Amino acid sequence: MSAVTDRLPTFPWDKLEPYKKTAAAHPDGIVDLSVGTPVDPVPDLIQKALIAAADSPGYPTVWGTPALRDAITGWVERRLGARDVTHRHVLPIVGSKELVAWLPTQLGLGPGDRVAYPRLAYPTYEVGARLARAEYETYDDPTQLNPEGLKLLWLNSPSNPTGKVLPKDELTRIVAWAREHGILIFSDECYLELGWEAAPVSVLHPDVNGGSYDGIVAVHSLSKRSNLAGYRAAFLAGDPAVLAPLLEIRKHGGMMTSAPTQAAVVAALGDDTHVQEQRERYLTRRTALREALVAHGFRIEHSEASLYLWATRDESCWKTVAHLADLGILVAPGDFYGEAGENFVRVALTATDERVRAAVNRLS
Repeated sequence: MSAVTDRLPTFPWDKLEPYKKTAAAHPDGIVDLSVGTPVDPVPDLIQKALIAAADSPGYPTVWGTPALRDAITGWVERRLGARDVTHRHVLPIVGSKELVAWLPTQLGLGPGDRVAYPRLAYPTYEVGARLARAEYETYDDPTQLNPEGLKLLWLNSPSNPTGKVLPKDELTRIVAWAREHGILIFSDECYLELGWEAAPVSVLHPDVNGGSYDGIVAVHSLSKRSNLAGYRAAFLAGDPAVLAPLLEIRKHGGMMTSAPTQAAVVAALGDDTHVQEQRERYLTRRTALREALVAHGFRIEHSEASLYLWATRDESCWKTVAHLADLGILVAPGDFYGEAGENFVRVALTATDERVRAAVNRLS
């Protein structure tokens, strides 16, 4: 076991525990804005779909029911503007984090192969490369990377942690470059439905990919849009030549979404109303927190989408974490996401309205 765990970095969230204790000691309790975990109820129609499918004694299929694949293909075309999407173009996954962590291994990558991801990024991209014993590196502009040996290129728009959105022409340029060099793109688009000051575009849009899905796969999750983080519900969409072998590997590994969850996803993807309602909740919280942080002396960069405010006081992120912990507010230090974040903190919008009001009052 140590041979595997020795490949992993130190789990960063353990470093936040002393500050969490400080924040929890506040007389009015902690306001935890550090982790982007949903706090609002699962919409009724989704709960009802889950309950209706509760009597599921048999094994579910890894590829999902035909109804689930229909729901995914329909949503991808309706919401992302994709065209001619068939069941061969989609694959359910057990939440997006397991996919990110095990994708390089499932793709057969190893020593000598390279994986690249943004300079400020979700730490699990690095973890996935480490588990496969592949090399890894970060980028500001992926087209400036050496393409030799680069087998997997992660895109992330909207970005976690910064909320930055890659414009359509930028995505188009990157896709063309990757195809020219035979580099597989996986685009993490889990926050795509949470654009505030920009309209995020998927790599599956024909304006980006020229009507072809060759060499591109998009990753989508229902955790944030539908409050389904506890359900572990996500899916891939894109190149069938990539998804078909992944399906076979995942069959052998038993990596299947539970049958009740599959039914819940069908309901969730078929309804846009609950997504709009949740967006409005987050927008209200975002407006209040952003105004309070700016008034408190913070500068907000990017943050045009996603569930976070990327904030700085032009000081060490840990000094900022300590300052806010003294106010009973817990945030994530920016260096969790790369050295380039050492003077930033990530402030999540995922707290109840009451807790957000408490944070705003403390900041004022």
